[in-house]
Amino acid sequence: MPDSRFKILTSASTSGPGDAGRTGSWRVERPIIDLSRCTPAKTGKSSCHLCWLYCPDNVVSKTIEPTIDLEYCKGCGICAEECPVKAIEMVSEEEFVKGTEDE
Repeated sequence: MPDSRFKILTSASTSGPGDAGRTGSWRVERPIIDLSRCTPAKTGKSSCHLCWLYCPDNVVSKTIEPTIDLEYCKGCGICAEECPVKAIEMVSEEEFVKGTEDE
């Protein structure tokens, strides 16, 4: 029987993309998934998805061929750190800005 002196508080909400707003604009590095190395993409099975599990902002999809919602991704790099096959690389946003200036 629980002790009545203590009250257990729980949250009914779950985190989701956009809890902190659209944060992609201040990201310094963006995650790029190499699908040729990604376990679910290679096997066609929902077998890994550690990037999805560890993403603190819930912006990685749990689909075969995972995707990352860059509009909300902060670029923390946790997905890249947790990927067991190193299929995710953090790339400087400067590379993408330079690419659009050339067009």
